[in-house]
Amino acid sequence: MPNRLYLFLDEGGNFDFSQSGTCFYTFTCVAMEREFNVCHDLSKYKYDAIEYGLNLDSFHCAYDNAHVRGRVFGIIQDHIDSLKIDSVVVRKCKTGTSLQDPPKFYALMLGYLIKYVLERYDLSQIEEIIVITDRLPVKRNKEAFEGAIKTKLASMLPNGATYRVLHHNSGSHYGLQVADYCNWAILRKWETGDNTHHQTINPAIRSEFDIFRTGTTRYYEDERPL
Repeated sequence: MPNRLYLFLDEGGNFDFSQSGTCFYTFTCVAMEREFNVCHDLSKYKYDAIEYGLNLDSFHCAYDNAHVRGRVFGIIQDHIDSLKIDSVVVRKCKTGTSLQDPPKFYALMLGYLIKYVLERYDLSQIEEIIVITDRLPVKRNKEAFEGAIKTKLASMLPNGATYRVLHHNSGSHYGLQVADYCNWAILRKWETGDNTHHQTINPAIRSEFDIFRTGTTRYYEDERPL
């Protein structure tokens, strides 16, 4: 068991809770342990792409072209045994008005996500947990992220275990870029029904929890799909 566990977090969807917004919002965590071999291979491919003529500073699934996207998913698949993926899937049409405030929404959903991640580890064997997220544009969202993560970590970790929550630009961590790709594949499956890339990462998915599956919709069923 490693002394340190890295958790890379990503999210997808939008905060438009009307019928014109995305149907789902997803939070995904990719847990990794050093030596991060998937990151080494992504670095090699990045320079291959640059030498081919692409102006590529980092990988971002939604914006990468189909060829790059396929190659990156191929690299992730090559290292799928080294990744552990957990995701919380939110049906926005079933999200109560009181939870549509970003800090409350983040705090609740991230709390569930971190719980699913950590309950699969013997935490007494982990010296430190390092949580890394992309930089958030709104300060109050950052505070909600940190508050939810720190509250859950403090409640679950044994005495003596330490943790840090870091907000870095996604371009600075291939781990964040892997999380972006995994979250994109999960959101796309739920949002559009396209599970092509979800099948690639599926062997590493430990939980994909449809958190409001049994709740009551806020919309008429003939107006918006559940």
